[in-house]
Amino acid sequence: MEFEQGDIVLCTVDRIAGTTVFVKIEGTEKTGSIVFSEVSPGRIRNIRDFVVPKKTIVCKILKIMPDHIELSLRRVTQKEQKEVLEQHKLEKSYASVLKTILKEKTPETIEKIKEKNNLYEFLENSKTDSKELEKMIGKENSTKVLEILNSQKKKTIILKKEISLTTIKPNGLTLIKKLLENIDGIEIKYLAAGKYSLKREDENIKLADNKLKEAITLIEEEAKKEGIDFKLK
Repeated sequence: MEFEQGDIVLCTVDRIAGTTVFVKIEGTEKTGSIVFSEVSPGRIRNIRDFVVPKKTIVCKILKIMPDHIELSLRRVTQKEQKEVLEQHKLEKSYASVLKTILKEKTPETIEKIKEKNNLYEFLENSKTDSKELEKMIGKENSTKVLEILNSQKKKTIILKKEISLTTIKPNGLTLIKKLLENIDGIEIKYLAAGKYSLKREDENIKLADNKLKEAITLIEEEAKKEGIDFKLK
């Protein structure tokens, strides 16, 4: 699986040497490094307050070098961290499902999947299009795997954002109300004095995040057309 600058990855701390933290990137043979200034903002008195060997951490890719990857721990948001950890938890569950059906062929199959995509996204996509999965493990096994995955009850993810919409126009409230009524798939609540909360509930955290981003972009564009001041909190 190829990485790009800005990708969020799960890592395991390998060792700390001098002012650098060395990690192994989960699910790959790749290694990465984090300089102390990218571990946490501000002065670090004791690095072990943040990272210790064998600890699992979520990092952002800063630069891809020929022999390793430069990473940052401090630039990862709580939302990004939550998303990656939730995905990792689901990947372990999905790997267990494959093992139930494929037995000793499971490691080989997972390696093939990871050459193209991560396990979570591959199996999620297979729920709507199973052709690739069928090529790898056969139609009968594919059907069994997908039956188990589709029967599993998923944890619902709730993502929220807060925005501000203000205007001095006499019909400002009417304009804002009309603007927000055109937003589908997002629960919108009035908070106070031009402040609104946007909420998306979904089983898929990436889908929830994408829907929120789409809604925010649309609101911002429509607000600009109507001369309404827009701010994302």
